[in-house]
Amino acid sequence: MTSTADTPARQDGHHRAEPEPALRHLAVILDGNRRWARDHGHTTLEGIQLGGERVLDLLTWCQDITDLTTLTLWPLSTENFQRPATELDRLLQVITDITQAIAATRRWRIRYLGTPQRLPSQSTRILKDAAERTRHLKGPVCNLAIAYGGRDEIVRGVQNLIISHQRAGTLQHLVQHFGPDDIGRHLDTAGQPDPDLVIRTAGEQRLSGFMPWQSAYAEQYFCPTPWPAFSRADLDTALDWYRRRIRNYGR
Repeated sequence: MTSTADTPARQDGHHRAEPEPALRHLAVILDGNRRWARDHGHTTLEGIQLGGERVLDLLTWCQDITDLTTLTLWPLSTENFQRPATELDRLLQVITDITQAIAATRRWRIRYLGTPQRLPSQSTRILKDAAERTRHLKGPVCNLAIAYGGRDEIVRGVQNLIISHQRAGTLQHLVQHFGPDDIGRHLDTAGQPDPDLVIRTAGEQRLSGFMPWQSAYAEQYFCPTPWPAFSRADLDTALDWYRRRIRNYGR
């Protein structure tokens, strides 16, 4: 894994000769709302609210990324359901408000990763309506990972794969020809490019189960800034770092 300590030259002393890598899919782990609130004398709910507003800023900044076709944001994990009810209720309210605001821009096609059906029925209805209103747009996709966990996604994908072959009577064929593409076609991101760059804010240097299958060869950038304070300058620094990477996909 990589970190913000890398320099413009590769650490082995070799400089880039290849063209800059394209950035088709950017994924962001929105971390640090509570930490920012605590460090700045605000309530957790205020941190959550400001973090939600920052999402709209990010979407505006991302319009300048030439090759971008997909943006994935992770506002709610499966583990987040263990948070206090007051905090979780506020988080869900912010998520639905911001999702409606994204739909209102008419710039992004909203899709969901995870299990948003686990949310209260009113929240689920609002999210479904927002996605439906953007379904026919021509712009890039904005994936919102809601009630999402990477292991859960893989389990659901494998279950769906087995069920589809069971119904078709082709389980033996699956056993004989099973491969990575079979799983990929049954994940929440089926049909989308894998992430090229994953940014995690607030300094933690781990993915915490975020898109483990899709991010196998993604560049990973860990930004020390907590999400509510994330700025255009922070994004530009991450993008500049990414453009200096030499991607060899394990070769």
